[in-house]
Amino acid sequence: MKKLHIITPVKDSIHTTLDTIKAVMLSRVNIPYLYTVYNDNSTPENTAQLEEARKKYGFRLIHVNSLTPHPSPNYLFVLQHAQKEAIDNQAALCIVESDVTVMPDTLQQLYEGACSSAECGIASAVTVDEKGVINYPYLYAKGWEGRVVDNSRHQSFCCSLLTLDLLRKFDFRQLNPEKNWFDVTISHQSLALGFHNYLFTTLPVVHRPHQSRPWKQLKYKNPLLYYWKKFTKGLDRI
Repeated sequence: MKKLHIITPVKDSIHTTLDTIKAVMLSRVNIPYLYTVYNDNSTPENTAQLEEARKKYGFRLIHVNSLTPHPSPNYLFVLQHAQKEAIDNQAALCIVESDVTVMPDTLQQLYEGACSSAECGIASAVTVDEKGVINYPYLYAKGWEGRVVDNSRHQSFCCSLLTLDLLRKFDFRQLNPEKNWFDVTISHQSLALGFHNYLFTTLPVVHRPHQSRPWKQLKYKNPLLYYWKKFTKGLDRI
């Protein structure tokens, strides 16, 4: 695992995405890496802004609609595509979602942390708000500050590194295509395969939850309406 593939799947949410891209591209990474932004059918206006950012920073931009006619969301397709590329290049795969801002050393230290344990399946950075307080989806980790935790609970893909060993042992083509999100499934499968998942509360990243899915803000503002939409419309299947 001497290389790192970093990906950001994005569907609009352009302002947080540009923050994500800038932070990744300004990261201090000391190993060969490839950063790919997967544009999943963003609006023409936001696609144009992504193209401008590509010219400015030099990351790889893949327009998902050039690879599959499947309508958005295409998160499963992105994971499968990225997994194959990472295995082919003997690289770890780090997912940085489009509402996350990493610190300059986050990615390098996640990589080093994952490499320090031969049994590591997933290494994740804890999420915090702009005041530095642990926030969703790691509310359960409050009280774990300043630690590296061998974590038996699920880990979010807000900012997570999946080791090459895990990628080789669990084929993402086995994932349920009826679901929308796969961090719970993959983190549990990692444990089932005998790996250890580590949560680095020493590596906080700023998370502005659900910027790409504004309807999910209802979870905090109007929980009854949120769960009605979730179950009647089949949204947000985990």
